[in-house]
Formats: sequence, C-alpha cells, structure tokens
Amino acid sequence: MTAPLDHLTTTGQLNRFFIGGAWVAPQGTGTASVINPATEAELCRFPLGNGADVDAAVAAARAAFPAWSRTAPEQRAAPLSRLAALIEERLELFAQCLTLEMGAALDYARATQVPLAVAHIKTAVEVLSEFKFITPRGQTAITREAIGVCALITPWNWPLYQITAKVAPALAAGCTVVLKPSELSPLDALLFAEAIADAGFPAGVFNLVQGEGASVGAALAAHQDVDMISITGSTRAGVAVAQAAAPTVKRVAQELGGKSPNVILPDADLSRAVAPGVAAAFRNLGQSCSAPTRMIVPREQLAKVEALAKEAAADVTIGDPLSGASTHGAIANRAQFERVQTLIEAGLAEGAKLITGGPGRPDGLTAGFFVKPTIFSEVRTDMRIAQEEIFGPVLCLLPYDTIEEAIAIANDTVYGLGAHVQGRDMDIVRGVAAQIRSGQVHLNYPAWDPHAPFGGVKQSGNGREYGVEGMLEYLEVKAILGYYP
Repeated sequence: MTAPLDHLTTTGQLNRFFIGGAWVAPQGTGTASVINPATEAELCRFPLGNGADVDAAVAAARAAFPAWSRTAPEQRAAPLSRLAALIEERLELFAQCLTLEMGAALDYARATQVPLAVAHIKTAVEVLSEFKFITPRGQTAITREAIGVCALITPWNWPLYQITAKVAPALAAGCTVVLKPSELSPLDALLFAEAIADAGFPAGVFNLVQGEGASVGAALAAHQDVDMISITGSTRAGVAVAQAAAPTVKRVAQELGGKSPNVILPDADLSRAVAPGVAAAFRNLGQSCSAPTRMIVPREQLAKVEALAKEAAADVTIGDPLSGASTHGAIANRAQFERVQTLIEAGLAEGAKLITGGPGRPDGLTAGFFVKPTIFSEVRTDMRIAQEEIFGPVLCLLPYDTIEEAIAIANDTVYGLGAHVQGRDMDIVRGVAAQIRSGQVHLNYPAWDPHAPFGGVKQSGNGREYGVEGMLEYLEVKAILGYYP
C-alpha cells in the first residue's frame, strides 16, 4: 500500500512547500527520512525548510491577513465546510497515509484518526455560525478580533487531528497561519494542504513549511511578524518555544505532556470501570498526551482489578497495521519505541509487579516498533513509571486506602491535562472531579465531545483547544468606548 506516497510523488508535492497559495521549491537544502514504523524501512525523503522559508511563509500570511480578517463569518465558514467534505471524500487516502508514516492500525485510522480530525473542522464552523464578535456593555462595545499571523506546531502522534484542531479555529477566527507539522509524520500535512487549496481558501491564508523544531520551529517562535504561536508537543519543546517567543511578546498557547489519572472509587462497578480504562490508556497505542495511564484503585479490590485489566489487555492485538486482525499497530518512531522499552525496564527495576507484557516485541514480531501491552501493579508514586510520560501502551495500577489518598495520588504529578473518575454515587464522583487539578475530567467514560475545551494546567501547558474556547485563543479583545451613544 503506497497510494499516498505515489500520489504525493506524482503531484510533486512531496518535495514542495505550500506558500502563498502555490506549491514552491524549498530554500532550505536539508532533507529527512520518513520511516515506516511497522517495517523500519525508509519510505521516502523530503525537504527541510530554513529561516528563509519561514520568512516567505510569514510574509504570505501577513499579506493575506487584512483581507481575510475582514471577511464575514459566513465567508470563512464556506471554505472550511468544503475542507471538511474534501477530507471525508479522501478518508481512505488520509488513513493509509497515517498508517504508513506513524504506524496506526488502518482500521483505527479510518474509524478514529481521520473522522475526529474532520470533527474539529465541523465544530469550528458550528462555533463560527453562532459567535458574537461584537457585544454591548453599556455604551462600550466589546469586540473580538483576529490576533493576526499564527504559527502552528503540531506533533506526530495524532498528526491530522492536531492540525485541524489548530488550523480550523484559527481560520474561523480570521487569522492566517503557517503550519509546521512534525518532521516525523509530515506526509498527511501535504495531503491537508492539497485539500486546503482545493477548498478555495485565498492565497496566503494557509501556509505549510516542513522542518525541524530547532530550525523552523525556533524561527517561527522568534519571528517578529508572528503574532501567536500554538504548539502541541512535549513539555521540553513547549518551554523552548516559549523562551524563543518571549522577546517578541507574542501569545503562546501550549498543549504539552500528561500523566492522567483514572480514579476508580470504592463503589464503582469494576466490570464497567476497568476494561474501558485499559482501552483508554492503550488508545492510539498509548501515544496520547491525555491517556489515563495511572489507574488508581481501592487496595482491597486490587487483585480483582489486576485480573480484569489483564483480561482486557488480552483483547489488544499488536501487529501489522494493514491487517484487519490488528487492533493496534506500531509505535510511531524509533526514539519513542526505545523510550517505552527503557521505562518498562525501569518499572521492573524499581520493583513494580508485572501483570502482563514486559520488555521486547510481542511474540512473532522480529522487526518494527512493536510493543507489548504492559500493565504494572503495586506501583508507588515515587516510581519513574508513575511520574514520567511513557507515551506507549503501559498502564500503572496504584492502590489507595481512602478517597482523600486517591485524590492526593491523582494530583501527585507535574502534569494536569486529563483525568477520569469512575463511581456510582455521582455526588462523590463530582466531588472528586472538583479536587483533581487538570484541564479536563471524564466521569464514567462519557462520549467524546468536540465542543468540550481541552488543555492543561501545571506543566501540561496553558490555553484551550476545541469548541468556542478553542476559537477564543485566536482572538484579541478590544473595548470601544462610546460605541453605543
């Protein structure tokens, strides 16, 4: 299956950036490889940009901003709606691309990675249709205006999903953008840029430059003509971007790391609480910043939770992501694969009880970045596996004796992105949720809500994505006194 790569090669887009409404030759001379995580084979090479490419993209976005920011909301909604429709029409091409470049099981890419990405665009259109850009406050008008040129830096784990989560609300708000996707999963961004062009956005409203964080990302963060930068990535990367952005006093929005707790309360129905918790922790092979990878369970029920968790993990089939028999594919890249292996070994060395999985590849797999679904029990909060973001299919079971202790364990982390609480008494469930320091809390595994704001506290970052709050990030408040005589 090479349809996405064949398409990008045939169109010439593989070796081009999208700047000012055209596919242009890069000015940078560096290149990088795209590696198939399931085979460890090189798929292709692609160009890396430099400061001159960034300057060209920012200039195109700056030139397009005055006209785009003054368009009526319905004029911005129309190409966004066409963009959503085009991605839906090309779902198979996008899904195959995600499988090739970051190892997602093809069925999962079809059912989740691409449809949820489209949902972000549709949500932005829905928000735009109801948003009031001018509201009265006595004689004063409170207006919300597009902040300007926005640099968007997206990660490799949910590549298309994170692109649409940033690009759609930014364009809806009236901003123009320069996108720098991850150099580890760059191909889906090229297909996205093609869809942008076909949707009929004006030239310069959206621009794409490939490159590494240390060059292109740093140049965008420091650029004096960039008004805002939004990054999804590691906490380390977020700190670097914020430091580079500080001299120009631009707005910085950061969606960073996580170590999300899943508190199982004493009255929870374990038959309904444990298996979905394992599935949530292993979603996207654990490569989700909000994955609930710390299951906090009553000590007296620990043995039963261990058995149920092991049973749930047995339903996970790791293998060829192109096979319909595989529920999960490969870890997205070698560096992450090696990190997961290192932390599994650390869990064993620190004395955690291995319930299932462990180091190495699953049986029968001798190549590819495949990881065994792994569950540790009797984990202490001072262990590395309880504190560090593993970003793989590794679940920690941490026992507690009182609800107060459970809340303390949940908050014993430098992160604060997502959290889960399971229980039958909703007064207690809501009370626990109120005491967990995180940007989002899920009670009893609710349906995903693309309008629910998502973001973190502490070292998980700042700012919010999704829904109306996601668009507010790209708007500046202006007060006009005497507007209403």
